[in-house]
Amino acid sequence: HSSTVPLEFVTTKQMLIRPSLPLLLAAIASKSSAFVPSLPSVSPQIDIGTARVVLASTADENDDAPAAAAAAASGSEAETSTATKTTTKKKATLGLITFDLDDTLYPVGPVFTEANQAFANAMHSFGYDGIQPNDIAETGRAVREEMAAQSADQASALSFTETRMKAIRRQMEGVRLLRSLEDVAKEWATPVSGLSPVVVENCKKFAMKEVSDSQVQAVYNAWEMERHHSAERHLYPEVIDMLETIKKEHPGVVIGAVTDGRANPLLMPFTLAPYFDFCVSWEDDQGGRQKYFQELNEATDEEQLMWIYEAALDKYREIECLRTGLKKRGEICEVGEPDCEKIWVHCGDDLAYDVGGSAACGARTILMELADKYEQTERVDKRKKNRPVWDLMSKAEIEQREQMNEEAEDQVTARVAFITRLTEAISDILEDIDEEGS
Repeated sequence: HSSTVPLEFVTTKQMLIRPSLPLLLAAIASKSSAFVPSLPSVSPQIDIGTARVVLASTADENDDAPAAAAAAASGSEAETSTATKTTTKKKATLGLITFDLDDTLYPVGPVFTEANQAFANAMHSFGYDGIQPNDIAETGRAVREEMAAQSADQASALSFTETRMKAIRRQMEGVRLLRSLEDVAKEWATPVSGLSPVVVENCKKFAMKEVSDSQVQAVYNAWEMERHHSAERHLYPEVIDMLETIKKEHPGVVIGAVTDGRANPLLMPFTLAPYFDFCVSWEDDQGGRQKYFQELNEATDEEQLMWIYEAALDKYREIECLRTGLKKRGEICEVGEPDCEKIWVHCGDDLAYDVGGSAACGARTILMELADKYEQTERVDKRKKNRPVWDLMSKAEIEQREQMNEEAEDQVTARVAFITRLTEAISDILEDIDEEGS
């Protein structure tokens, strides 16, 4: 060892240095050309108020230096441990976001108008002339009303796809029946109104046999295909940017769709498909679908409309488990549980279905109550006190839905009038959760 040692190289055994001051000592030493003498018999005392280093003889005190340093280090470790516990508490993150589709990501009015036109065109291609675009909706409502009069349970379990298929078949049978009656009346040289009930009944049976299931399915397929093509054409301009921002700001987020109809973003390859991980429809599962529609018919509160959102959670679990798993401060948890790091947000335009049902499953909800420029058909028609011409719901279903809408008002977490505001609303929700947990 040299006779002098720079201050920054003096060890704890040679001098009493409080653990929080080495950098201060080094800084003071670096500004001075003086060196500290070899220190078997000296150690510094720090006057923090004036930042002066005073060297004094402390040969006796040096014997206690190791114990003092150990005690100081122990206190430092305790402080560090406490700080670590404070800083390791993770903030809430967006684990799952689900969207309703119709009137949430695009206006459903023009979509159904164009899909119904495709229905009429397909009917014409099979030789059923005279069919109007809205005939499928009017006939569909009649089907649901008639079934409701016979059996409320059967009517409530009837999906919108089944309703349209029955409407298409009834339209085809009606055209076939009229042709058959006209042929018989012409052959018998009598007006159609003069045909006996027995003849009319036999003509009905003949018309039913003449309509094939394959033709019904083909017409429906044309309707559904145009529904998806039209949705892509009418997608709100801000939607793609919004989805890209969500993926950028929330890495690893799972994006899903929850719908009560046949719309599916995964069948929209030019717009939504690249951004969505899954789609759940009320009509996907045969048994679950029937259960849902029966629940909907009997529902008195939001908790009875949970089936579809539980199915969405199942999809999320499958996807997330393939990634990192659901974590609750390092442990397995369900999204939506208190203190779960991963948060679920559902966005939709309907209070009863979107807000009430998802909130009952633990989701934070954003009501897409968009400005007039978005032309949300449902909201516009509600203000006009009439239903859209394409709507298939019966009067009883409409009244029930209005009651459920009122009950779901308290479950709204946030409202947005512009799609560009959605990402901010999500951030606000996460911040509020962090503040509640702090």
